[in-house]
Amino acid sequence: MMRLNYIKAAPRAYEHMAALSGYFHDCGLPGGLLELVWLRASQLNGCAFCIDMHVADALKVGIEARRLHLLDAWRETELYSPAERAALAWTEAVTNVQDGHVPDAVFADLREHFDDKQIADLTFAIGTINAWNRLAISFRSPLPKTPQGVR
Repeated sequence: MMRLNYIKAAPRAYEHMAALSGYFHDCGLPGGLLELVWLRASQLNGCAFCIDMHVADALKVGIEARRLHLLDAWRETELYSPAERAALAWTEAVTNVQDGHVPDAVFADLREHFDDKQIADLTFAIGTINAWNRLAISFRSPLPKTPQGVR
């Protein structure tokens, strides 16, 4: 059961978060990368609502279902490009900061594939999905009755 409707409780904050999320769709990051990153962070955080939404969004932008099924094991497959691998490693490092740092080697690998603006945008995008995950998990956002994107 949903604990609190945070959208109704703080509509202006929600509008600003939604606007920030919207920015990332045309900020210049390679097509599909954003959905992979948002899905991976949501997996790490255990956010069912966001996992459901980002699987649907990834399918809509043409990401092959197999790549979504295997995202949790991205290191074990050849289905992801070197740039995607660098972004996924960065996503995991930025999401899992409980040990107090993001490794230099992960940043160095990211730097080989992305410019400063892309790295900043990617990191803002990771921070944003982590905030959405925390909202959905904290307030127990319920899954829709049908899979998101299937209406």
